[in-house]
Amino acid sequence: MRLLSESEFQHLTAGIVLQAYLPDSFPALQRLSQWAAERKAAGGGEIKVRLVKGANLAMERVDAEIHGWEQAPYPSKNETDANYKRCLDWAFVPERMQGMTIGVASHNLFDVAWAMLLADRRGVSDRVDFEMLQGMAPAEAAVVRDAAGGLRLYTPVVARSDFDTAISYLFRRLEENSDPENFISSLFDLDPDGPAFAEEEQRFRRALAARHTVSSGPRRSQDRTAPVPPSDPDDPFSNAPDTDPALEANRRWAAEIYARTPEPVRTPMTTDIAGVDEAVSRARAAAEGWRRVPAAERRRVLLAAADSLERRRADLIAAMIHEGSKTIAQADPEVSEAVDFARYYADRALDLEGVEGQRFEPFGVVAVVPPWNFPVAIPAGGVLAALAAGNGVVFKPAPEVPRCAEVVWEALGEAGLPEGLVQYLRVPDNEVGRHLITHPGVDAVVLTGSYDTAALFKGWKPDLRLFAETSGKNALIVTPNADLDLAAADLVASAFGHAGQKCSAASLAILVGSVYDSPRFRRQIVDAANSLVVGPADRPQTDMTPLAAEMSARLERAFTVLDPGESWLLEPRHLGGRTWTPGIKDGVAPGSWFHQTECFGPVLGLMRATDLDHAIELQNGVPYGLTAGIHSLDVDELDDWTERVEAGNAYLNRHITGAIVRRQPFGGWKRSSVGPGAKAGGPNYVAQFGTWYDEGEVTVGRAPLTPQIRDLIAPFESEWLHDAVATDEFWWQAEFGVEHDPTGLTVESNVFRYRPRPGMVIRAPEGVDPIATIRVLAAARRAGTSARVSSAVPVPGTDAVVESDAAFRASIPSLGGGRIRHIGQAPPDLHAAAWSAQVDLIDGPVQRSGRLEMLVHLREQAVSRTRHRFGNVLL
Repeated sequence: MRLLSESEFQHLTAGIVLQAYLPDSFPALQRLSQWAAERKAAGGGEIKVRLVKGANLAMERVDAEIHGWEQAPYPSKNETDANYKRCLDWAFVPERMQGMTIGVASHNLFDVAWAMLLADRRGVSDRVDFEMLQGMAPAEAAVVRDAAGGLRLYTPVVARSDFDTAISYLFRRLEENSDPENFISSLFDLDPDGPAFAEEEQRFRRALAARHTVSSGPRRSQDRTAPVPPSDPDDPFSNAPDTDPALEANRRWAAEIYARTPEPVRTPMTTDIAGVDEAVSRARAAAEGWRRVPAAERRRVLLAAADSLERRRADLIAAMIHEGSKTIAQADPEVSEAVDFARYYADRALDLEGVEGQRFEPFGVVAVVPPWNFPVAIPAGGVLAALAAGNGVVFKPAPEVPRCAEVVWEALGEAGLPEGLVQYLRVPDNEVGRHLITHPGVDAVVLTGSYDTAALFKGWKPDLRLFAETSGKNALIVTPNADLDLAAADLVASAFGHAGQKCSAASLAILVGSVYDSPRFRRQIVDAANSLVVGPADRPQTDMTPLAAEMSARLERAFTVLDPGESWLLEPRHLGGRTWTPGIKDGVAPGSWFHQTECFGPVLGLMRATDLDHAIELQNGVPYGLTAGIHSLDVDELDDWTERVEAGNAYLNRHITGAIVRRQPFGGWKRSSVGPGAKAGGPNYVAQFGTWYDEGEVTVGRAPLTPQIRDLIAPFESEWLHDAVATDEFWWQAEFGVEHDPTGLTVESNVFRYRPRPGMVIRAPEGVDPIATIRVLAAARRAGTSARVSSAVPVPGTDAVVESDAAFRASIPSLGGGRIRHIGQAPPDLHAAAWSAQVDLIDGPVQRSGRLEMLVHLREQAVSRTRHRFGNVLL
C-alpha cells in the first residue's frame, strides 16, 4: 500500500497474495479493499489480491517451535478453510471490488464451485479469476477452465541452469498438497457416491458454517513494552522466547532502542591492589551467609534475577548495540540466553541437595572474567552458576564492554541478592588484574576467552582452579548428498553472524568432492555473503557490523595474507576503522596456518576433501574441538560422522552457532576447554562450583556389575568400595550410558550424551589408600576409558606403574595430552608440569557417588540434528 501510493507507481496495476491460514488476513483484505477503491477513485490503477489457503504451514510450525512462539497460522485446517470462505464471502460485493480483483487460488473443487456460484449470484464474476498450480491436478484444472471460461496457471520460472530450484519448489508444494487434510489427497478417490466425497463435503460444510465465527486477530501477542510477569516457581523450565519482529508493538519497541544514545558507565575503574583486596573481602563476607541459605531460597532469588534481566531487555540490547557492536538480531537472543541461565541454574541449585551420600560445600569466592563478544549472556551465566552453588562473586567485565556487564550487575541487584555478594569490579588488564586472578581469597576463576588467556592465567598460578571455555577452529562439512541451498545459507550464517566474532563460528567449509568444484554452490555462498549489509549496529538494515574490538594480529593476517595455493573467492574490503566486508578464502591446504589457527573474524576458508573420511580427518585435525557441523541427507553419512566427530557441540543439517541453554549445552573438547569440562547451560555445570564430601548412607539398587568391575573389586572387603561401584552402575544406566533429549522438540533432536575421555591417567601419591585408587579405576572402567594407574605404592589387582612423585612428574610430557585424575590435592609443581605439557589435571577427594566420580572420566557432547525437510518431519 505504501509502495503503490508513491507518485511514480500511482497508476501501476500490481498484486499481492493473502494467505487465509493467517487469521489477520481477513482484516488485511478489508484494508486493501477500501484503499484500492480510494486509489482508483483518485485516478490510480487497480490491484489484484490472490487468495490462497497458505503455502508454508509446515515451516511456520518449525519457526514457532524453534523460537517458542505461538504458531502464526490457525491451529486447525477447518479454521483456515472457514477464513478462506469468509474472505470470499465478504469481498464478493460490487462496491468492495471497485479497485480490486480477486484470484481464487485453490485446488479444492468444493471451494472453486462455491466461489463460482457466489461470484455469479453477486454480479462480480468479471472481477474474479480462478488459479491453480501448473501440473498439480491437470484433469481438474481443465474442467475448471471450461466452467469458469478461463484459468490462470502459475509455476516457477527460472533460468535453465537453475531448473532444479523449480523442481524443489514444485516438490514442496506437492508435499503440502499430499497432507491427509488437503483436498488433493482425496482426488483419486473422489467418486460422488464414495466415502471420500462424503468426507470432503462434510469438511466443506463445517468450514462454511464457521466462516462468521472464526477468529480474525493475530495469534501472536508478544509485546515487549508490556510489564514482565513474575516467574512462577511451580512452572517447569522453558526457554525464554526471543522477540518476535513480526509484531508491530515489538517493532516500535526496537525503534525506541535504536534511537537511544549510549549510556555512560557508572562504576569507576579500580586501579590499585587495595581496591581488589577490598572487593574480594566484601564478597567473602557476604558469601558466608549466602552459603547457608537453603537451595530453595537461592532458587527463588535466581528466578527473580531472571525477571530482572527480562525487564532490562531493552537496556541490555541498547548497551550491546553501542558497546558491543551487535545488531538487535544478534543481541536479543543473547538476553534470552541470560534469562535462561538464571532460570535453569535456579533449578540446578536444588540438585546440589539431591546426590545421595554426598554433601556439597561451595568454594567461597568465584571470579568471573567474561569476554567482549557475548557481553551479556556469558557474564550472566558465570555469575548465576556461581551464585546458584552458594558462592560470592567478583565480576570483572571485559574492558571493551563495561556498561553491558554493569546492566547485568544492576539487574541482579534488583533481584534481592544480599548486599556485597556480587562485586562488580572494573580493573585494567595489568598487574591489578593479575592480582585479582591470583588472589589467595579467590577460590576459582571462570573464564571465557582465548586459549592464550587461559595459558596466561595458568602461568601466573599453575594450581589455579580455572573453569574456561576457550578457542575454536570450527568447520562445516558439506557432502554431495547435501541440500546445497540450505547448506549455503547455514554456512554463511555460521561464518559471518556477528562478523564471525563467535568462538563457535564456522571458520572452515570442508567441501567433499563435487561440492568443492560446484560453480553454483560457490556462486551461492559468494552471493549470500555479498548480500550482507555491512554497517553500524544502530541501523536497522545492518546485517554485519564492524569488529567489536581491536583487530588481532592473527585476524589481520587472515584478511591480508594468502598462503601458497590460496586465493580469494570473495576478497574482503576494508571500509575504514574496524569495518570490513566478509572474506572467503579458497584453496586452504591441510595443515596450513589458516587450517590450524583461530582468527575470530569474518573470514571463511574453503578446503577440498576427497570423501567423508577425509573430511572428518580435516575437521578433527585441529587443536580445538568446540563446534562442528555437517550437511548431508544421507543417514549413513550422518550417523558415521556423529560417532567420529571430535567436538563438544555437533550440528547436523543446521547452522553451528547459537547454542541454547539446556537445548544445546555449550562447551568444547581438546584445547577448547580448560578445567573439569562441564558444559555451560547443562546439567552438571553448577555442581562444579564447590567440593563434595561423603556423608550418610548410600542405598541405590545393587544392579549387576560387569565382570571387569566385579573382578577388580573382588580382593577388597570394603563396604564403602562396594557401595561406590554400585552407584557407578546405577548412574551409568540412569544418566551416563543413555542419551537425553529433555527439550522434546518435534522438528529438531537435541541429544545430550557422554563419551569416554581418551588418555586417562590415575595418579595415587604417597599416603593414598589403595581402596581409593581402586574406586577411581572402577569408575574409569565403567565410563569406558582405558585408564592406566600411576601409584607411589603397589595397588593389588592392577598393573599400576609404581613410581615416585618426581618420576611421575618427569613422565608427564610423554603422556601426549589427555587427563590426569590426581587423588587428593596436587602440588603446584605438578599442576605446572601438567599444564606445560598440555595435559589436563583434575585433583580433589575421591567421590563415593558415581554421579560425581564418573564425570571426571567422561566428556559431554551435545548433538543437534534437524529432523525435518521444509517442515515435514523425518522419521
